[in-house]
Amino acid sequence: MDFLVPKVLETERLILRQFEDGDWVDLHKYYCDSVATKFTTGRSFTEGETWRAMAGMIGHWQLRGYGPYAVVEKSSNAVLGPVGFWYPNDWPSPEIKWALAPEFWGQGFAKEATLIVQATGKKYMPDLSLISFIHSENLASIKLAKSVGANLEKETEFRGGLWQIYRHPHAT
Repeated sequence: MDFLVPKVLETERLILRQFEDGDWVDLHKYYCDSVATKFTTGRSFTEGETWRAMAGMIGHWQLRGYGPYAVVEKSSNAVLGPVGFWYPNDWPSPEIKWALAPEFWGQGFAKEATLIVQATGKKYMPDLSLISFIHSENLASIKLAKSVGANLEKETEFRGGLWQIYRHPHAT
């Protein structure tokens, strides 16, 4: 399949690439943490559920031509979590998602990865207006969305909660 965006991106500290079979082990550091998943899955996952979530992200690339990247820290080769393009069938619009394991919070990795994904979207999919779909109580994600230039567009009810749509700067 031809993808709409590059399969690999690189920043100073990170490599963003498609997920590989063994990545679920590092990815599980995010999915098994009930604090980290409070506003996304709403609960921690078993190892099998983490593997299936990763398989779903790989499948997203096949169905949409783009998807979430595995964010790999160059210095440790650890997978920090997914950052990238995401558009499930019940989402209001294509988005840039991020979800890093708690041990990597507060180090600028999510912002660094989000900025390159944002630039990639502008370059390769300029007609796609991207959002980040964030639970209204997820203050850390709201802060990140604002720090990369996304603006609050509206609030909406979704899956029993109040969610906010942050619109990313569009290609000019």
